Amino acid sequence: MTAANQKVVLRSRPGKGENNPPRESNFALKDCPYPEVEDGQILVKTLYLSADPYMRCQMNANTGTDYLHSFELGQVIEGNGVGVVLTSKAEDFNRGDIVESYHWPWQLYATLNVGGLNCLTASKVDRKLVGSHFSLVHGLYGPPGLAALIGIREKGHVDPNANQTFVVSAAAGACGSLAGQVARLEGCANVVGICGTDEKCCFITNDLGFDHGINYKTEDIHARLQETCPNGIDIYFDNVGGDITNAVIKHMNPNSHIILCGTISTYNSDLPYPPPLPDDVQQVVESQNITRDRFLVINYIEKFPKSIKQLSQWYKSGKLKVRETIEGGLANCPKAFISMMNGGNTGKQIVHIAYL
Repeated sequence: MTAANQKVVLRSRPGKGENNPPRESNFALKDCPYPEVEDGQILVKTLYLSADPYMRCQMNANTGTDYLHSFELGQVIEGNGVGVVLTSKAEDFNRGDIVESYHWPWQLYATLNVGGLNCLTASKVDRKLVGSHFSLVHGLYGPPGLAALIGIREKGHVDPNANQTFVVSAAAGACGSLAGQVARLEGCANVVGICGTDEKCCFITNDLGFDHGINYKTEDIHARLQETCPNGIDIYFDNVGGDITNAVIKHMNPNSHIILCGTISTYNSDLPYPPPLPDDVQQVVESQNITRDRFLVINYIEKFPKSIKQLSQWYKSGKLKVRETIEGGLANCPKAFISMMNGGNTGKQIVHIAYL
């Protein structure tokens, strides 16, 4: 007797515009056949799934980017996932192996292709790296951790002797919480995080060692930036775009740097990526000679192994802390995704699907 199988599909598109955020009704949970394994494939049981902001763009008919495909109506959602091999018809993969993929379907049981030289096919998870904490491949050792470290090293121009101030938006999120810690470890003297609740501000300062937290919903962000960054801002790790980014830029120093990692505040709009800045803010960027280059971590795949090694060393020595917000059950994937889009998570938003 084969196991029952289910999947989450895209029922409808939310549409673009500020009044069209994603809703649970855009998704549907459906029964589906238990997969048959073909040569070159592996059959997997899903253990954890990741809810990530970029997936909002994939819900549109046009993602607005050249590196993301749109989800098809009625078809299974896919993203970053990790699971265990049940059956293998692929060389070098065996039953019991833990594997991950950036094209993991939101499904209880699935077949995955293996092989290739990019990060879009299934690959084995190093058990020595994660132990039994498999969801670390979604956060610390996945796109958030890699974007934090590689983004800072490639675009931040950190100088440990320059007494630099580093500001990060969505500072209690998956990437921002790591970026602030990495900035400190790389040598930034003043680390400031911008969050949406007092609880998150306390988390980044008390637990993660940020110097300051700013609640953009209840505080005057310009006044607080002036107070917490008296010598101006040298590096800004941008996860949100919009009004927060416009405010930060006005406090940046000459020859400073923006690490343009994401703009979650614009993902429900018709703006392209990266979104254009208002004229007065763009004038500041140009007059202050501020760098603002589009940053895509997938363009640095060759740096992943060395970066993961560094993240692991920091994590295992206690210098880097990780927080996860975990939802349970395949049926709750849409709920977790929408909560993450609304800032309901602290650290990485994970959905636990099954035990090993």
